[in-house]
Amino acid sequence: MAEKFQPLSVSKLGDNYDVVIIGSGGTGLAAAIQANELGMKVAVVEKEEELGGNTNRASSGMNAAETNVQLQHGVIDNVADFYHETYKDGGRLNDKDMLGYFVYHTAPAIDWLADHDIKLDDITVTGGMSKKRTHRPASMAPIGGFLVQSLLGVVAKENIPVFNNAKVTKLLRATDGRINGVEVQSGDLTKTVHAKAVILATGGFGASKEYIERFRPDLKDYKTTNQPGATGDGLKLAENVGAELMQMNLVQVHPTVQQDNPHVYLIGEAVRGEGAILVNARGERFINELNTRKIVSNAITALPEHSAYLIFDQGIRDRAKAIEFYDKVGLVVHGDTIEDLAKNLKMDPATLKATVDTWNQAVESHDDTEFHRTTGMDRGITKPGFFAIHIAPAIHYTMGGIHITPKTQVLDGNGDIIKGLFAAGEVAGGLHGNNRVGGNSIAETIVFGRQAGQQVTLYARNLK
Repeated sequence: MAEKFQPLSVSKLGDNYDVVIIGSGGTGLAAAIQANELGMKVAVVEKEEELGGNTNRASSGMNAAETNVQLQHGVIDNVADFYHETYKDGGRLNDKDMLGYFVYHTAPAIDWLADHDIKLDDITVTGGMSKKRTHRPASMAPIGGFLVQSLLGVVAKENIPVFNNAKVTKLLRATDGRINGVEVQSGDLTKTVHAKAVILATGGFGASKEYIERFRPDLKDYKTTNQPGATGDGLKLAENVGAELMQMNLVQVHPTVQQDNPHVYLIGEAVRGEGAILVNARGERFINELNTRKIVSNAITALPEHSAYLIFDQGIRDRAKAIEFYDKVGLVVHGDTIEDLAKNLKMDPATLKATVDTWNQAVESHDDTEFHRTTGMDRGITKPGFFAIHIAPAIHYTMGGIHITPKTQVLDGNGDIIKGLFAAGEVAGGLHGNNRVGGNSIAETIVFGRQAGQQVTLYARNLK
């Protein structure tokens, strides 16, 4: 998209819409496009200056099974396998109905994006998955920014109004209990907007000290990969109208985050998916790098230094374009040879060399006798130069959130539907169980964003 999308100021916000969508990440934008194309008059409101929320920070890709893209790459997949692996990786705590809806709607979501000229033609693998399911653009650009800019291109074409610096402070209720609008604040201006329905697409609470301390005090000193706006506002709005929150203690710590500088950088799972390994301060491997995020994070935290190094070569770098950015901001240590890299990391060169040699043999024979890794073994660490990034775990994703049905309807503590209120994306709990699989959150934004757009349309059409 050549021109930068220009959001509108709250002074231009109308008094009445069919649907108000709170949040401009992947979920909110997908919901807006879907509802708009079904004839709804929609408005998207975003409290931050910048649009896109946490979606901007996603780097690996979008998981989907049984897609034409997979077949074009020779990968024969099965939706049932995708279901069972995600269920197992989530500690079998996933909401089965939500998970079932999700896995069966990932391939149509890839097609829906392609219909809007948003093509995810390349594939890679993330932790906990047995097949290459992680779809990304052919340029191998990080998925998040690519998706936000592409969806905003569609939003611009369809003339969907998006308002920034617009914080929703309250959900409005009719006398019969239906949600029928929002109160929006921008600077000194407060505006009441009526709507037939409201979609909460506000993201998680990974940057909320208050929620983390309330539900996971053990993580209160951890840094976060989240954008500063991920403070759980949607959860507060929902709680204030009686919605039930679920699984709020299930917070994901991402294993590979560079946090030596004031700015925290998530190093995407695709780096490991394309062949990188993890070593401790002595230069030895200590884990199957593509185990679930929970297991890998715990293994790093258990090391004496509570941190580790990603080791990779030029071949892997060529397949994970985000590394160019990591290098530009000074996160990547270089070496002409493995021994040279080890010296720059203050490690014993012979140890690191032996580790990499053993790994390369494992790739060659496709048999990792040490840690039984079976994926992300398409290439060894053989092509000069050689690189490392120092990483440690940080708060990344909140699996818990608002209790919803697979139709994105919000539930109260009695299991009753709060009419007129819908929620989708990271603000909703239940889909991921106790561990979110890399590539599933972007898929969730599109699958459940579209679902929310469809369900609000059905709801609004049925209103008298």
